[in-house]
Amino acid sequence: MEKLLSSAPARTSVPDCFVLPPELRPSPRASSGSVSLPVIDLGRGRDEVRRAILDACRDIGFFQVVNHGVSKQAIQDMEAVCEEFFKLPAADKMAYYSEDICMPNRVFSGDMYGDKGYWRDCLRLACSIPVGDTSKDWPDKPQRLREVAENFAVQTRGVGMELLRLLCEGLELRPDYFEGDITGGGLAIKVNHYPPSPDPSLTLGIRPHHDKNLITLLLAGSVPGLEVAYKGEWIGVEPVAPDALSVNFGRLLEVVTNGRLKSVEHRVVNNSALARTSVAVFILPVGGSLIGPAEEFLGDEEDPPSYRPAIYNQFTL
Repeated sequence: MEKLLSSAPARTSVPDCFVLPPELRPSPRASSGSVSLPVIDLGRGRDEVRRAILDACRDIGFFQVVNHGVSKQAIQDMEAVCEEFFKLPAADKMAYYSEDICMPNRVFSGDMYGDKGYWRDCLRLACSIPVGDTSKDWPDKPQRLREVAENFAVQTRGVGMELLRLLCEGLELRPDYFEGDITGGGLAIKVNHYPPSPDPSLTLGIRPHHDKNLITLLLAGSVPGLEVAYKGEWIGVEPVAPDALSVNFGRLLEVVTNGRLKSVEHRVVNNSALARTSVAVFILPVGGSLIGPAEEFLGDEEDPPSYRPAIYNQFTL
């Protein structure tokens, strides 16, 4: 039996190991509906953009950005090379296969916690900033993967850092609050591939979860699948612009803002007809960083700290 879904023959039924218990299966889309995320044009005035980001964070918790500075060519190249990777012969992908969740660069099937019962293959790449020699540990097939992924990652991180600077302005934090160790741990890049599921009502691509890091930027592709917890229901997110990046903030930002901004739970549902490939870029702190509420959000007895400071490597969701 193939260890990667993308290398296995097409199936007519869901293998038992992927069938979720009834209480964990996705609810019918008819009852939850779909929503377009707020779209924020980063080319507009700074005050307008700053307000729009805070409004989106306080409402649905996710938003999309356009005119963000990542070139159309970088996006197209990244989409193409990632799709090509999962079409490689099984032996080429298996050269990087590992079930060790501590491996920084690997290919695996299942979710990020080591549970193989989720309908997803994933290529994880660790990327230092500056990239330097870290890309030498990435797969060398397809031929342009290293070059393309590095270019996309560097440009996307630039967008994330600009969004964090805008947050500093909107939240009245010092301008360099998100510089240094809190974003100095490099990037984790996850290329997620969801083959068509024989019965999407029985499977999930990724379980409901909160991102642990500070900020995540997602190249979602044209096939829907992302769902966001919103007002007690799961809301399907519809792609609105081919070059847009979806953005959400993780648990660390919730801690830093002492709960002013919340990390939002999300998951991925499968599709019976189309494969879906997405690319998530996570901006990470240095592993030994001490993370706690910023002083600007702490006051007297009416505004006590809601979170204890913790070392990032020991941080639990």
